[in-house]
Amino acid sequence: MTAATIFDQQERRQWRDRAVAYADSFAHLCGHTAPALLDAVAVRPGSRLLDVGTGTGTVAALAVERGAAVTAADAEPSMVAYARARVPAAHIVEAILPELPFDDGVFDAVVANFVLNHVGDPRTAAAELRRVTRPGGRVAVTIWPYPQPPLQRLWADAVEVPGLVRPAERVAVAPELDFARTPSGLARLLSDAGLGEVGCDTVTWEHVADAEDWWSGPANGIASIGQLVVAQTPEVVDRIHARYLGLAEAYRRTDGLLALPTAALLASGTA
Repeated sequence: MTAATIFDQQERRQWRDRAVAYADSFAHLCGHTAPALLDAVAVRPGSRLLDVGTGTGTVAALAVERGAAVTAADAEPSMVAYARARVPAAHIVEAILPELPFDDGVFDAVVANFVLNHVGDPRTAAAELRRVTRPGGRVAVTIWPYPQPPLQRLWADAVEVPGLVRPAERVAVAPELDFARTPSGLARLLSDAGLGEVGCDTVTWEHVADAEDWWSGPANGIASIGQLVVAQTPEVVDRIHARYLGLAEAYRRTDGLLALPTAALLASGTA
């Protein structure tokens, strides 16, 4: 079994049956880039769009509103079920990158919102996005950058509490398959996949959320930080929660909500 396969299996375990928890927490953050992502691939009425890694269907729903003929795919069955209920006008299938069940060049536009950071072989995955896009069509992707913005660093700081036990080391993407999580690194990934006219922008915003609603993501095992949180004893979880609330005070607005600065990289190119 390859390192990429082990990584992919690890990711699928992490997200198993967590569609509702994701919809109630991190989906709001990830959905911020949906309009810009669709703009980058010039979605218009009648466009044949593929949304890879649709999650709870945020991008797919917006594309349907814009009049596109939408197909969407996700590797997690609970996400597929959630997206099907949310976006009945889209054709949504269970599928895993980099083995999409579509012929070459059948879509006018292909998007992947925060997906390439969740696959064990990003280079092959990017090439697969290119494969299913027609010549002259557009591909656009987003990822979280490194170094991490303040929102993401908040979680890393919050878990630094006495008694924290880190589970067995997670399998990382193999160095020869990975890419730099920078504008130039993401642009190079798409160029190497065969896309032309590649550009990459940094999208910045403040994610506004209730402090307890935002805590609910990690508390329910969402993302790597959530997997770390739910592996702790109840006492340690309480310490993480308390530290998180203390750190979050720096971002609290006068209305009581948090305004957390964050950023994403959005890259696109022509097939």
